[in-house]
Amino acid sequence: MKIAYLDCMSGISGDMTLGALVDAGVDLSAIQAGIDSLGLPDCRLVATEVKKKGFRATSVTVEHEPEHAHRHLHHITDMIDASDVITPSQKELAKRIFTRLGEAEAHVHGSTLRKVHFHEVGAVDSIADIVGSAIGWDLLGVERIECSPIPTGHGFVKIAHGRVSIPAPATAELLKGIPIAPSDVECELTTPTGAAIASTIVDQFGYLPPMQIETIGYGAGDKDLETQGNILRLLVGQVDEASVADQIWVLETNLDDTSGEIIGHCAELLGEAGALDVYSSSIQMKKNRPGVKLTVLCYAADVKRLEKILFKQTSTIGIRKWLASRHVLPREAHQVETPWGKIEGKLATLPDGEQRFSPEYEACRVISESHDVSIQAVYQEATAAYLKSQDDPS
Repeated sequence: MKIAYLDCMSGISGDMTLGALVDAGVDLSAIQAGIDSLGLPDCRLVATEVKKKGFRATSVTVEHEPEHAHRHLHHITDMIDASDVITPSQKELAKRIFTRLGEAEAHVHGSTLRKVHFHEVGAVDSIADIVGSAIGWDLLGVERIECSPIPTGHGFVKIAHGRVSIPAPATAELLKGIPIAPSDVECELTTPTGAAIASTIVDQFGYLPPMQIETIGYGAGDKDLETQGNILRLLVGQVDEASVADQIWVLETNLDDTSGEIIGHCAELLGEAGALDVYSSSIQMKKNRPGVKLTVLCYAADVKRLEKILFKQTSTIGIRKWLASRHVLPREAHQVETPWGKIEGKLATLPDGEQRFSPEYEACRVISESHDVSIQAVYQEATAAYLKSQDDPS
């Protein structure tokens, strides 16, 4: 599977995205043809190679005649729909990005999607950035897009509505539910346009997945930062479809004054509340006190609920947490027939296509207790039944 990974060390903006796409090999003239079909006043994309803190990158700037138009969303979508060059898939993506941006603007200004009018992002350069990026992503031809946590920078920025804190209101709205990376850079690293693009196109946020890198594109931002290169890095390559990439949260806390009974009870509650896994480890804490490290694996949607359980059911006063990438094998439910009846289990597919059957503990336990046989014998019989079914599919 061909995928792309956006490494947003210095945030993301529309021009950085365009630069990274062009640097990764997307034909600038094809993007320009799409921009020309919008009827914008003398709008031209210019790509140049620049250096950012010693690293080369491609800068794409939008040159156009001065204008002072403040467009509504429908003006922009009509412009996109009227193009006879931009493909339907490119139009659909461009309109999704603008609609997402419009919804964010409408929310922060207490308006409606129909009434909200774009200021900075309704200008020619922003239209070219978004439409050009939509064309570029389509031409790149990846099946999946992943992205690092996104830094916003900090400080203040001046917009059409005055001086606001970073991230700007629309940017913050667009980044809801997206992991934010820490940054000590006093500058607007992520713009509303960049946030709109990322929040629309990205399938998953997290760390760089295991992949075979084929192409790397570097897109330059317009500012020169003192501490780091103002660059968006785009990695394009292949991943093994036999294993499925996944993102989970790891919650962890150290306990030295909670009994084993309470920890066991808490673990049961965490499992019932949606934890993917709960386990404990023996640790040595300060003053040589023996303790327990309780670790919980879960999806993002379950983090808050599971944290509440940890705080309520244990003596902890703090929980560490971080996002982790994992690869899981494709699996499906599967049953085998044994002398004691059917036993449920999981059938996993390995990268080479081989399949492996694992009986479910609870199913084996029920059989063990109801037929007065050891659970080990039940496991062995279930595994043997699966292997026999592979030798004799009939």
